[in-house]
Amino acid sequence: MFKHIAAAALALVATAAHAETYAIQAGHLIVDAAKPARGPSTVIVTDGRITRIDDGATAPGGATVVDLRTKTVMPGLIDVHVHLTSDAGLAWYESLRPKYSEGYAAVTGIKNALITARAGFTTLRDVGSGGTAALAVRDAIRDGSVPGPRLQVSGQPLSMIGGHADPAVGLSPSLRDAMAHDPAMFTVCTGAAECSKAVRRLGAEGVDMIKFMATGGVLDPGDIGLEQHFTDEEMTAIIDTAHALHLKVAAHAHGARGIDAAVKAGVDSIEHGTFVDAAGIADMKAHGTYYVATLLAFRGAVDMIGKGLLQPASEKKAQEAFAVWGTGLNRAYKGGVRIALGTDAGVFPHGQNAQEIGLMVSKAGMTPRDALIAATKGGADLMGLSAETGTLDPGKSADLIAVDGDPLTDPAAVTHVAYVMAMGKVIPMR
Repeated sequence: MFKHIAAAALALVATAAHAETYAIQAGHLIVDAAKPARGPSTVIVTDGRITRIDDGATAPGGATVVDLRTKTVMPGLIDVHVHLTSDAGLAWYESLRPKYSEGYAAVTGIKNALITARAGFTTLRDVGSGGTAALAVRDAIRDGSVPGPRLQVSGQPLSMIGGHADPAVGLSPSLRDAMAHDPAMFTVCTGAAECSKAVRRLGAEGVDMIKFMATGGVLDPGDIGLEQHFTDEEMTAIIDTAHALHLKVAAHAHGARGIDAAVKAGVDSIEHGTFVDAAGIADMKAHGTYYVATLLAFRGAVDMIGKGLLQPASEKKAQEAFAVWGTGLNRAYKGGVRIALGTDAGVFPHGQNAQEIGLMVSKAGMTPRDALIAATKGGADLMGLSAETGTLDPGKSADLIAVDGDPLTDPAAVTHVAYVMAMGKVIPMR
């Protein structure tokens, strides 16, 4: 018996001896964006988790000391609306080129995930990548094959026939016929039963959430409008089926009628919300629906105007959306709607995501603190990760960054990132 006890004790000592510990010394420390910052502090991280926070600059024996005493250390940022397997600035027809295969998309996603992590984002939600490329990126990061942020993915978004995510829109009849057996086509659905089946198939692929197109999109080819696409019954079927599979649902939605229909059907978040009206805001507040504004997407779309990258109808819609830039988020903020940061990275270059916080302040009237809360705790709550990330409370994953300045008063501070740790792993900055 005593031999067994001694062996167990030796095993515990050996485990402790091999534990990887960091002492991250901060000049200022934001544990929770909703609370006042602390002065000089040290965050102790052991085996990827925050174990304690000490006052001052401490250096426990055996720990790797990270001297950030001239920086503000804070929770890693969270972007709940990115497209990692896409790059900005490509003409609408570029994705038809042969090199844009599933494998090429996965490599692009790995590249962009690292770029975004270096920009201070330790958690991302990819809400629309064709095929299974984004799932491969997620799994490669999770398994430690490549560095990057925590990632949730939706896979191919659901669309009505001819809708915003119908991969055959704009193609010639022969190309449409050739795509008839493309796996992406099963997410184009009509009727409640067919849409419910599409959700189940995505669930079987291993997605973390569901994305559907409640309205048309700015970048749609042709004259597809920005109002409601799926019927009320189809939206309900998509959302109820996803929730039964314990998957949250995001709705791409620009027009007011489509926004409110998705909210009433029980969607978890409205993405874009460009033309949300008073009724939509009231219903979002009542249902606890999150608003994800993607303000950077407006700038990205407008930057493409006049360069031959968009079809004429898309340029017109981009101008219409740009005319109300920030209005929807301002209404949501004043109306007490829950807010999470999302950017639509992929429409604009990856790595610029942190500029969204400044736009939330300048274009939508949010305070720097509230914008930072949306960029940390808001995203964590929407993604179901509040117990894991969003603050630097002991016991949580070590998702933290170091920036210059005070992001609680200066939104630009988050664009100057000096150090990133995601899921307890140091992200190489170059």
